[in-house]
Amino acid sequence: MQRLTVIALFFLVIAPVRAAYEKEYIVVSGGPSLMQWEKYKRAPHDRWWGNFIRPAVTRFQEIKAQDPNARMTWLVHRPSYERRLRQGEGPLTTWIADNARKYGARLIWFSSPETVINYINAGQPRDSVKIANLEFFVHSNKACFMFDYSNEIDSGSKSWLHEKELKKINRGVFARKALVRSWGCHTGESMSKLWKRATGVPMIGAVGKTDYSQMYRNNWLPALSYGGRWTK
Repeated sequence: MQRLTVIALFFLVIAPVRAAYEKEYIVVSGGPSLMQWEKYKRAPHDRWWGNFIRPAVTRFQEIKAQDPNARMTWLVHRPSYERRLRQGEGPLTTWIADNARKYGARLIWFSSPETVINYINAGQPRDSVKIANLEFFVHSNKACFMFDYSNEIDSGSKSWLHEKELKKINRGVFARKALVRSWGCHTGESMSKLWKRATGVPMIGAVGKTDYSQMYRNNWLPALSYGGRWTK
């Protein structure tokens, strides 16, 4: 009888403590390519500057619909949009900040992948605020997020997060059953596996390419290119 009492006290006292954490929803937006290079290509990238911004807004709308009090954070690669705005498309950084305020998302500008990793690890006290949702709207290949692809240099990147660096992310920062997803190309071919190995949490990624030109047909979220599929 005494043993049963001790067990009952364990579930009454310890179990609620384990569940007593807040959840954070994080979206990361990389930058668009520059038309000064892309316009000469057969299949140019990012004719529209908002390829990685509009789908992030869609996700904030969906999250807020599920939880009006959701804690949302938006990490955006600022140098890319500062360079793109010089093409005369308007005050892009101002528009991004306006959308963050409109949907109640905390906006964090970043210029290096270290800022992204540091925020994931310690942007909030991770013993009490766990990451329930982490999504990437970026250029990518099977092994790398490229936050500034074809933005500072033609067909290349100076700001990237390689799959070999994923071990820098601390285990234990994610909530139970956290959703992690890459909306970039090819990440399901290699990076998803190493993400799971490094963090213990699966990451949904694409086998094949993702198509941002079809967003307007897909609730402003990118679609898979022909023959592609999602995988963990």
